[in-house]
Amino acid sequence: MSLDESFPADAASGAASGAGRPRGGRAARRAERAAPSGPRAPFIVRGIPTYDILGEESLIRIEDAADRILAETGIEFRDDPEALDLWRRAGAEMDGVRVRFPRGMLREILKTAPSEFTQHARNPANNVQIGGRNVVFAPAYGSPFVMDLDRGRRFGTLEDFENFVKLAQSSPWLHHSGGTICEPTDIAVNKRHLDMVYAHIRYSDRAFLGSVTAEERVEDSIDMARLVFGTDFTDANCVIMGNFNVNSPLVWDGTMTRGMRAYARANQGVVLVPFILGGAMGPVTSAGAIAQALAETMAGCALTQLVRPGAPVVFGNFLSSMSLRSGSPTFGTPEPAIGSMVIGQLARRLGLPLRCSGNFTNSKLPDAQAMMEGTMSMLAAVQCGANYVLHSAGFLDGLLSMSYEKFMLDCDLCGALHSYLKGVVVDDDHLAVDAFAEVGPGNHFFGCAHTLKHYETAFWDSELSDNEPFEKWEANGSEDAAIRANRLWKARLASYQAPALDPGIDEALGDFMARRKTGTPDQWY
Repeated sequence: MSLDESFPADAASGAASGAGRPRGGRAARRAERAAPSGPRAPFIVRGIPTYDILGEESLIRIEDAADRILAETGIEFRDDPEALDLWRRAGAEMDGVRVRFPRGMLREILKTAPSEFTQHARNPANNVQIGGRNVVFAPAYGSPFVMDLDRGRRFGTLEDFENFVKLAQSSPWLHHSGGTICEPTDIAVNKRHLDMVYAHIRYSDRAFLGSVTAEERVEDSIDMARLVFGTDFTDANCVIMGNFNVNSPLVWDGTMTRGMRAYARANQGVVLVPFILGGAMGPVTSAGAIAQALAETMAGCALTQLVRPGAPVVFGNFLSSMSLRSGSPTFGTPEPAIGSMVIGQLARRLGLPLRCSGNFTNSKLPDAQAMMEGTMSMLAAVQCGANYVLHSAGFLDGLLSMSYEKFMLDCDLCGALHSYLKGVVVDDDHLAVDAFAEVGPGNHFFGCAHTLKHYETAFWDSELSDNEPFEKWEANGSEDAAIRANRLWKARLASYQAPALDPGIDEALGDFMARRKTGTPDQWY
């Protein structure tokens, strides 16, 4: 089968078309985008094939290595007797908290996991389809610090968290509200999950992630989702997901597995991700790290199916390198990027949706290093076939900081990737043979009918790039991209309007949060 037959470009033509956009030129389009707006499409349907770099023999060798790790070394499941009991009843070999898996066992269990599923948003127009040829972009996740050009680096607050939810909601290039966009450190650790989930519900009408830091916080997140969607609908559909990390190498700790089981028990989505720094939590060689990631992720994904067969689960990947001279993590480097290509192949062989890569960087500023490293990792994500791309916008400082300016620059890159993933449409109109007849040899196409028909949608139009002559750029203050991004995020927040939320649901959420907070001492660590 040819690539054109496998991946028809016109199948994704709505993803970045901007159909129905009013006329008025570049300035008008930029003004339109500076105001709050919904996405041009709730997710992307890729019009280009994945980039499969390894042949069958190499893939089989990696799978065999993972099977040996699982059968011979095994994985520890700590502080979760119920998880151990599930494995015991499934036929795994038990040695205290060490679990060993006979060859083929996990793949058999994973047959019940859906290859594609819908995560519902409170606005059904923003439902996302995860799996298959679909691509969903979500903001970065987990940073304790935030930064901007005006105030520098500081601990994140609830106001910052809400701001980033609003910016994500306003971006036409993101599809998902994300989860812990930054840590609101001005709220007690044992209560901030309530405010974060509420912010996603109140200030966005897109799909979102809930808490994962304790089982009771997971249950709170699901209960809040039930208040929005209804108990029966939530039991039958995925309306919230949680993102869980392996304690690599080869350990699933009880905090994670109890939370995973709670989401799966409620039929909600679970994203399972090894966090492997080559040379620290895994081998320095890519093949060894990939085999480890496959083993760890398969075990986590299979556990969700033992809890509730058919519960939605996403095969996650977070390969990263490190500086072997200093021991510092490095992000946006080529080895993990190319490793993502292989992870994509392995996930597709298992028939599982894939979460991969993101806009990774170690840079401390939204500068050339940040965009170089981020572009490398984002291209790896779209080429490897990732369905859910967490960390699509805002990642800076090795994920320690969430940057307002980097967020806007990354959203701009996501816009470019919409067009990139659309591919090339080949039909009579796009071949433009009639335009050649109209223009003739030696003339230009500026004013011909074909150009006038397509001029608003033919090319992706950056919000932040400067394409003016040098003299005009210099006369306007010689601004770099970060300064333009600083101005844009402020304009976006100033014009933000919250999507409508049913007052009864809002009141019920407030009552729930008050009950959960009242009488509970604050915990700050």
